[in-house]
Amino acid sequence: GKRSRTAWLEWQATDSNLQEFRVDYEQTKHLAIGEAIFSDAFSSGGYMWRVRYFPNGLGEEHKDHVSILFELVSKASVNAIFEAFVKGKDGHPWPEGAERTDVQLFEGDARVGGWPRFVSHHDLENCCLQAEGRVTFVCAVMVARGRGNSIPVPASDNGKHFGALLESMDGADVSFTIDDKTFHAHRAVLAARSPVFKAELLGSMAEATMPNITLHEIAPATFRAMLRFMYTDALPADDELGESPTEMVRHLLAAADRYALDRLKLICAQKLWEDVSVDTVAATLSFAEMHSCPELKNKCIWLLCNGGKFQESRVDKGFRSVGATVPFNC
Repeated sequence: GKRSRTAWLEWQATDSNLQEFRVDYEQTKHLAIGEAIFSDAFSSGGYMWRVRYFPNGLGEEHKDHVSILFELVSKASVNAIFEAFVKGKDGHPWPEGAERTDVQLFEGDARVGGWPRFVSHHDLENCCLQAEGRVTFVCAVMVARGRGNSIPVPASDNGKHFGALLESMDGADVSFTIDDKTFHAHRAVLAARSPVFKAELLGSMAEATMPNITLHEIAPATFRAMLRFMYTDALPADDELGESPTEMVRHLLAAADRYALDRLKLICAQKLWEDVSVDTVAATLSFAEMHSCPELKNKCIWLLCNGGKFQESRVDKGFRSVGATVPFNC
């Protein structure tokens, strides 16, 4: 049917897939059978759609009903789930009335789908007519993307490639010496991962022009694990963390704090939290405070205040010692 006056229809998008429109029922109920009002086009799933509203039905056999049809405006073949319902006089979905859901392949000439007998005039006038003779419909479209319509994309393998770059030392332009161990790396990678390394290696500090930098107060094994994380964004497995994985994680958290590696710091904090016990909670709390890790600190405090048997640790010497340096109230 031809497009009718737009003043008869108000259109509003309530989110990316849900659309609401209010129809002036009194003004449109005299339109001819098969004559439609069109909504504005809207986007859903990357395609353009619009809704056709037939106040007196799509055809002669539907003349006692309102018809609602969805139209795919974009030239494409799309599987879509579409739904519509009408609001009652109170502005809420009419519980006894029309609520429809359907699935259809929109393609070629079959670019329209919906319900010729959406709701009867009798129900609409008695249960759904709102102020000023208006009726409110809510419509939704969700594009169904089946496996046949998609191209599988593999997971990111950046970590694998950067890890291989670290192992091969290709293009390495800086090295670090710790005790008798030397580690080769790439200034750009370290600067991209750590603001501390960025200041040291690309800024005005002396290290910016030094081909080899000697580090102190960090063990070779800790630096090796931290360096691998900076390239691969992954923590080594527990069996690669030495004889005492928990102790290595503590050293890594301290290193992450020193070099502002926030993600590594939180990963280590989570692993330490998983290993917390009555015997270690006080020391873990003190450690978290020392290395500015509020996430781990707050977990320890919560456990000491709320965790049954953990409250027993509050009377031991270790807790009294940490309580003096990390004051808190339960």
